[in-house]
Amino acid sequence: MIKVGLILGVAGACRTDELVNLTVDNIEDVGSSLIVKIPNTKTKIPRIFVVTDVGNMLELFRKYLSLRPPHVKHMRLFCTTKQENPVGKNTMEKIPSVVASYLKLPDVACYTGHCLRRSSATLLADAGVDITTIKRHAGWKSTTVAEGYVENSIESKTKIANQVLVGTTTSAITKTVNVSERLLCPGMQLDYE
Repeated sequence: MIKVGLILGVAGACRTDELVNLTVDNIEDVGSSLIVKIPNTKTKIPRIFVVTDVGNMLELFRKYLSLRPPHVKHMRLFCTTKQENPVGKNTMEKIPSVVASYLKLPDVACYTGHCLRRSSATLLADAGVDITTIKRHAGWKSTTVAEGYVENSIESKTKIANQVLVGTTTSAITKTVNVSERLLCPGMQLDYE
């Protein structure tokens, strides 16, 4: 359950309650990917996302689904260990801290259910995805929220640093030296030998 929750949570920038309420019927396995529909969201705007066959993600999902007993009376995707009762919000909320503990990260209590959503947005921002796409993916109405993820992205910070210090998005030692000369010692001849 933890691996599937992690996969779906990050792939879809899901809120904890969206994962809790996800049903078997909300997921369509089309062979090379999963099409996941989130019909009930906080913003009342249904979302759809896709999980592609990266690594063994689809295999993990299919294995998890195959363990579901046929006599289960509810349609919720996530079930307790006995596969009978649906998983609640508190259990789903703990997935990131369980993963952080497994990875031996510090401050595991800081890893809450929101980490799944935040990780998804941060990964997109680090990949250089624009704000509009991040908003659409996560279902945010506010540009300000999405900008926070782009603004705090290491990729974005690196790009800005290179633009400020080098004057381009690619780094070059000679340009850095030239910028340093202009900023720190205008008019002064520097000896590099």
